[in-house]
Amino acid sequence: MSFSHAAAGAALICAATYVIGFAVLLTVLAPLGFGSEQIDAQAVTAFVHAHPLEMIAWNTLIYIVNALALVVLVVGLSLRLRGHQSGLAAMAQALGLIWAGLVLGAGMVANVAVERVVSLFAETPELAVQMWSILHAVELGLGGGNEIAGGAWLLTISLAERRAATLPGWLVVLGVLAGGAGMVTVVPPLGQSAGVVFGLGTLLWFGGVGLTLLRATPPAQV
Repeated sequence: MSFSHAAAGAALICAATYVIGFAVLLTVLAPLGFGSEQIDAQAVTAFVHAHPLEMIAWNTLIYIVNALALVVLVVGLSLRLRGHQSGLAAMAQALGLIWAGLVLGAGMVANVAVERVVSLFAETPELAVQMWSILHAVELGLGGGNEIAGGAWLLTISLAERRAATLPGWLVVLGVLAGGAGMVTVVPPLGQSAGVVFGLGTLLWFGGVGLTLLRATPPAQV
């Protein structure tokens, strides 16, 4: 199997983590205010204490599995651009690896938050809520709450792919739009709605890139 096909599989894995992540968020965690400005920290902490394995599995999937697959995808796309090397392509690879590192770190912090809740909740539930709130804020800062790094990568890789003409035009446009939405998440009044646009757009982009790479004939050296 060529690395191009490995990158295709990685893109589809990234898309799948988004699908499962959205499904769990909307059906299980949304009633607790999770993912919104009205989050009920006490209710979430009680849920985490009651379902620690499920939360660790969810965190591991949406963060850690996603980050590791993202590394493969970033490298795979960079290899496809090596015949069209430019400063833009090099910047895209750097930003992609930075984003993957931040996502990985967010997953580690999220899982530590679950572990701390489990150890503290029985005797000092108030402290468990405070500890979870602090660690959740760190998680959001690394990548769960703003999408600046992901938006910057999507913008840069989409522009690099446009210059090299290695992806369909509609994927380039989708990447630019989703990347722009990710950058806008830093603006408080627009952050939540921009995050939804980024998430859905990135999901579709991952899926489209995966299918495109599967159909493409990879270069002999890739």
